[in-house]
Amino acid sequence: MGEKVVAGAVDLADRLRYREKLKECLAGLGRLLDEKRFDRPRNLMGLEIELNLAGSDGLPRMMNAEVLKRIASRDFQTELAMFNLEVNIAPHPLGGRVLDQLAEELRTGLGYAHRKANEVDAGIVMIGILPTLAAGDLVSANLSDVDRYTLLNNQILAARGEDFALDIEGVERLTCTSSSIAPEAACTSVQLHLQVTPGRFAAVWNAAQAVASVQIALGANAPFLFGRELWRESRPPLFQQSTDTRPPELKAQGVRPRTWFGERWIESAHDLFEENLRYFPPLLPILDEERPLEVLDRGGVPGLAELVLHNGTVYRWNRPVYGVVDGVPHLRVENRVLPAGPTVTDVIANVAFYYGVVRALAEDARPVWSRLSFDAAARNFDAACRYGIEARLEWPRRGRFGGTERIEAVTLVQEELLPLAAAGLDAWGVEPADRDRYLGVIEQRCALRMNGAEWQAATYHKARESGLGRDAALAATTRRYCELMHRGEPVHTWPVGLPEPAVTLG
Repeated sequence: MGEKVVAGAVDLADRLRYREKLKECLAGLGRLLDEKRFDRPRNLMGLEIELNLAGSDGLPRMMNAEVLKRIASRDFQTELAMFNLEVNIAPHPLGGRVLDQLAEELRTGLGYAHRKANEVDAGIVMIGILPTLAAGDLVSANLSDVDRYTLLNNQILAARGEDFALDIEGVERLTCTSSSIAPEAACTSVQLHLQVTPGRFAAVWNAAQAVASVQIALGANAPFLFGRELWRESRPPLFQQSTDTRPPELKAQGVRPRTWFGERWIESAHDLFEENLRYFPPLLPILDEERPLEVLDRGGVPGLAELVLHNGTVYRWNRPVYGVVDGVPHLRVENRVLPAGPTVTDVIANVAFYYGVVRALAEDARPVWSRLSFDAAARNFDAACRYGIEARLEWPRRGRFGGTERIEAVTLVQEELLPLAAAGLDAWGVEPADRDRYLGVIEQRCALRMNGAEWQAATYHKARESGLGRDAALAATTRRYCELMHRGEPVHTWPVGLPEPAVTLG
């Protein structure tokens, strides 16, 4: 949704013209695929991280415009709400010392942004959901002052025709309503991009879908919302419900939500863009002057602006991306599964695991998606969101007898997926020392069964046991999280609980 969108009135004719233009764009994509016009393999990966702003008290700060003015870098941009920022890391070739390079760039960039935010009593927090957010923080008045967010909010609300209902039952239950999409802004994530050839796209996307549950189990970091302890990774249910254009009647009819795991393994990137047109009405019918088929007839490369914009309003956890750089089209898989944080080292460990395991699974002679149903993959994703590192997943049984079995996520990672991730990083040409360092972080998370969500929940409960009330315990947990996050040691090494108060000798 990075395009510049100008808010304005949308009439009925706009939607009809936009739908026809989408069909033309899809036909143009089909021609580009048939004519093999896409970029050669370049092994390029990209990284974006959504961030929160919080004060020294642990509470959100609604001041991204002021902080961005001080940061004054194109790498940092607005996000949906005034307490959100996003940092974008330039694409890197996968190989060599790329993991350490990414870590250094992130530490430098985030450290600078944090110092600038400190000038106005704010700070950068990498976390899936800021525990101190209250329902009153997530209202339309706190949306960033950007036209595309205003228009998107208005269009989703108009499509739904009533307030959004949030109902998430986990350790505790949260029920509330919202008159805007602002609760979506609570979800801050890491987005991983991988440029692939059309011929490899389906295998990479299928592999990414298959391991999305494992990514969540390992990286869960969002156990709290509006003062309630919910799922270990509460972002997916919150995101789905806070962008849901379906009133209850359409849900009952089986209409698909716009935040969507999907419903089948694919054979081509074209499958996903075609599903977008078939299942989801346009939200932002902004028409571009380009005529894609005429551009192709002249030997040019169309931008497919309507297709790209529409794709940005369908919130898949693994999203197809079409782009054009220097006049050459390319395809990317955008992995949107992971929450932000806790530390740069943890983020890069998640990066290493993802790129390694997806490469290995995509090249497997007996691919996992040929042995695991898509419905099972979707159930795995739900289980991982609910239970985090304690989740049990359905997975193809090793050996010649076939079938599937239920297995603890940590056991699956330790016995099968970590060796595959290592082999995948080797295939990318990643430096062995970096491979071992960052996959070692994943190994230790599994051994100790400790990730961001587990640390947050355990520290919060210790704070409550010490006598703090709910809000005070959440604020204290957030302040301690921020302190340890900026020290930078991975989360599995963090001491659980709040530091003991200093004893003064009188």
